[in-house]
Amino acid sequence: MATEIKDTDLASKADKATQRLAETRISIAKSIVGLDTVVEQSLAVLLSGGHGLLVGAPGLAKTRLVHTLAIVTGLDDKRVQFTPDLMPADILGSEVLDEDDHGKRHFRFIPGPVFCRLLMADEINRASPRTQAALLQAMQEGFVTVAGHRHDLPKPFHVLATQNPIEQEGTYPLPEAQLDRFLMQIDVPYPSKDEERAILLATTGVEDAQSEPVLSVDELVDLQHLVRAMPVGEAVMASILALLESARPDTSGDRDVRDGVAWGPGPRAGQALMLAVRARALIQGRLAPSTEDVLSLAGPVLKHRMALSFAARADGLSLDDLIGRLAAEAA
Repeated sequence: MATEIKDTDLASKADKATQRLAETRISIAKSIVGLDTVVEQSLAVLLSGGHGLLVGAPGLAKTRLVHTLAIVTGLDDKRVQFTPDLMPADILGSEVLDEDDHGKRHFRFIPGPVFCRLLMADEINRASPRTQAALLQAMQEGFVTVAGHRHDLPKPFHVLATQNPIEQEGTYPLPEAQLDRFLMQIDVPYPSKDEERAILLATTGVEDAQSEPVLSVDELVDLQHLVRAMPVGEAVMASILALLESARPDTSGDRDVRDGVAWGPGPRAGQALMLAVRARALIQGRLAPSTEDVLSLAGPVLKHRMALSFAARADGLSLDDLIGRLAAEAA
């Protein structure tokens, strides 16, 4: 009887959450034209409690999207423009020697921009590996260590980083360890002709429509707990496990994977996919994810956790196509 009440309560919370998320998407649409899939995946990242990597050419509203998400979800946001001369202290903060009214000297910690709930790391691949690594602890552990002292970050804490795939001169590729910290890689496409027409009309007039706050921080945290409480059927679990096994060169029965994939996704990919498919189901008004969710999110979750060998790339093998085929077979 207790389980039945719990299930009923979960369904009631899911219905309410779906309505609130629909209101959130309506508010986002006031500032962001089109990009429905990108918005859905970005919301899924936040609902999963993770971090997202937005990849797209300049001028595709990546920065605007992150700021809009901060507004509608009630998260205080900060932006860091990553450059080659950016130092770890510019992100984390630093200790300075201070003097009180009695002339006694002591060190005082001045927090950096990482101390927020939504950090936008703009053009993250332009910073040096040392600076990129400064985010690793924050993204994974939720705290930073400066001068041997631990400083906890506010909760929830999310990083939405952007990356320009076109202009690669003067950039530092993200190390695999840091890429694995991103729950999803979200590709931001060019708009369609109709969408671009709507963008021109909406952004070059006298008034520029702005999104409005919808959720609070507490509501977002409740939604994140709800996502983790959602049931996952055996068919979805089997699909995720089959996909992970088939994407790893050591265990795959697929010849393209064995011969062409340098390394495959680790267990963190499975954790990310389990959370992401639940979040997508909730956004779309369903209480439990389906194998279609696995098929839809396999690419965003796996593509930055796998790499093709040079020979495979030379033969024209596409990572997107390979993941899509493996996901279809697993589903």
